Amino acid sequence: MAAESANTLGKLTATYNTVAERLSVLINHTLLALAARMALAAIFFLSGRTKVDGWLTVNDSAYTLFRDDYKVPLIPPEFAAHMATYAEHLLPMLLVLGLFTRCAALALFGMTLVIQLFVYPSAWPTHLSWAVLTLYLMARGAGTLSLDHLLKLK
Repeated sequence: MAAESANTLGKLTATYNTVAERLSVLINHTLLALAARMALAAIFFLSGRTKVDGWLTVNDSAYTLFRDDYKVPLIPPEFAAHMATYAEHLLPMLLVLGLFTRCAALALFGMTLVIQLFVYPSAWPTHLSWAVLTLYLMARGAGTLSLDHLLKLK
């Protein structure tokens, strides 16, 4: 009976490991990096689009947000509105292209920390998911489907 249980457990372990190996091949770094880049780009770019009229004219509601709601310390709200809005447009574009990915991810990680610490501290589950995506890209890079790879940038 014990030998039969050990044999069944061994078969289950082997099957599990086979599936895990196939998933590792199928879901590789290139796919994960591309998904992380697109997810982060969408999050921040769409946020940036709410702060502008036209292409890059910072709107009054963005100034109001930074003045009345966000209140980031040490930075004047008008300056913060411009910098965050421009960053929310430029950095996602870099991620989509996979160009200077580690730098773009690092900058978005910094923005995520500022948002977490000073703006919406109770939204940590959301910010943690953003941080994980940025950390992955900072550590592993853009993957082979990127300009970084084409230009031989690490």
